[in-house]
Amino acid sequence: MSDKVQSAELDAIIVGAGFSGMYMLYKLRNLGLNVRVLEAAADVGGTWYWNRYPGARCDVSSVEYSYSFSDELQQAWSWTEVMAGQPEILEYAGQVADKFDLRSDIQFETRVIAANYDENRWRIETDDGETIVTRFCIMATGCLSVPNTPEIEGADNFKGAIYHTGRWPHEGVDFTGVRVGIIGTGSSGIQAVPEIAKEAKHLAVFQRTPNYTMPAHNKPLTDEFVKEVKANYAGIRQQQRASLAGMIGYGFGFGGVETTEPVDSILDTSADERVELVDKRGFGAIHKFVDIGLDMDANEMACDMYRDQVGRIVNDPETAEGLMPRDYPIGCKRPVIDTHYYDTFNRDNVSLVDLRKGGIEKITETGIQTEQGLFEFDALIYATGFDAMTGALLRMNIKGRDGVALSDVWESGPRTYLGLQINGFPNMFTITGPGSPSVLSNMMVSIEQHVDWISDCIEHMEKNQYRTIEATEQAVEEWIAHVNDVATGTMLTAPSCNSWYLGANIPGKPRIFMPYVGGVGVYREKCDQIASNNYEGFQLSA
Repeated sequence: MSDKVQSAELDAIIVGAGFSGMYMLYKLRNLGLNVRVLEAAADVGGTWYWNRYPGARCDVSSVEYSYSFSDELQQAWSWTEVMAGQPEILEYAGQVADKFDLRSDIQFETRVIAANYDENRWRIETDDGETIVTRFCIMATGCLSVPNTPEIEGADNFKGAIYHTGRWPHEGVDFTGVRVGIIGTGSSGIQAVPEIAKEAKHLAVFQRTPNYTMPAHNKPLTDEFVKEVKANYAGIRQQQRASLAGMIGYGFGFGGVETTEPVDSILDTSADERVELVDKRGFGAIHKFVDIGLDMDANEMACDMYRDQVGRIVNDPETAEGLMPRDYPIGCKRPVIDTHYYDTFNRDNVSLVDLRKGGIEKITETGIQTEQGLFEFDALIYATGFDAMTGALLRMNIKGRDGVALSDVWESGPRTYLGLQINGFPNMFTITGPGSPSVLSNMMVSIEQHVDWISDCIEHMEKNQYRTIEATEQAVEEWIAHVNDVATGTMLTAPSCNSWYLGANIPGKPRIFMPYVGGVGVYREKCDQIASNNYEGFQLSA
């Protein structure tokens, strides 16, 4: 929208035009509400708009990582690969925006700098000086939208080009003949390294903690398979919504390979049997065991099998040892998929800098000084992830009733009811917020469930002449306790686990487990039951 209206008053403001913001706009427009979306980017797509780094790819099979609300859309769009890459996902987002004329109600290149609740209204301030008054404020800001750049001494001194995987140049980068240093071996780093290595004169990979990663086994989809999926979409969607993680592996399991439900116990196997399994199935050998997520001894056996396979792939023993994860269990962090990641370290132009042998001291004009020595290069890449789940919300200067800041309410960690609402912030909803399955699930399934719930809630309020809705403090307390109880005993909260699920990647961030691990299907049932009980745990006022 090009014409800015000062002090406009709307029924709803949606912050963010990723997949959650687009669907939320679609639903609220269908309710007849006057709604606008505010988006910092120049177009739709959310995280897939910003994350354009080489090798960026979804870790959920493409046919399942898609909207289900329109069968016409499902039948019209055909995915080309098992695991869709960023360009195709962004193209899909653009096609959705075109089909439903969503851009007409999206204000691009607009950033929210403050949101204040006063007299039953939200006042939204933008970076271009506009103030918008609205009844509902819906945060569709995404769980992985604020890049994390670590504070390293001398960071401003580097004279070469600097990039972040979460804010990659739209025109791309040519690394031909360039010496590159990349910090970070999370998902973005693991996906980017093999692609950058194909161009760079030399690539130095600075690794603090080795990660567990599985081969993507990506490949083109056949016309026959796409036709089969389209004929079975109704059943696929029903199974997704009732599943643990919002995905069923239709045709392809995690990482693009066919998998079966794990039923065997690794504790019942011998060392020779485990070696034979690695011989036959490589990294996939651990998928057949059900107890590795429940028992630390079983998990460590699986870790040994994993490290065995790394040693088989990487030729240099010292490099192989450096790439082997130790001292934390498989499953404590979000699984990562890759394309020839370990093979890349057999290239002559790639070297591993294992920071466990001596960490980074400072960044210099020409490279990185570590306790092991100085490493020089021409371009520096931060593949250091995000301030996940809470980062975007805490940067918007949100103040609820009586001027209480969200940053104060969340000083010891995020506090929500169902990941949908926060006590003290009436009529503000968070889509896939902390306390919901969100990042532990297929985000598309969780997004649709949250948007549908919020839309139904607002429709209920309209029909029954309710003015505001707000989570009660008791409901928040009980939900937080439930989220932590369900996570207790899983690998996700193991004492040795330092994941961004816990905020451990951000210095000073409270260590609290943020997603709901109880499962997408179980969570959906809880939300539906709460709504049917006249929105139990929420205070509705006339």
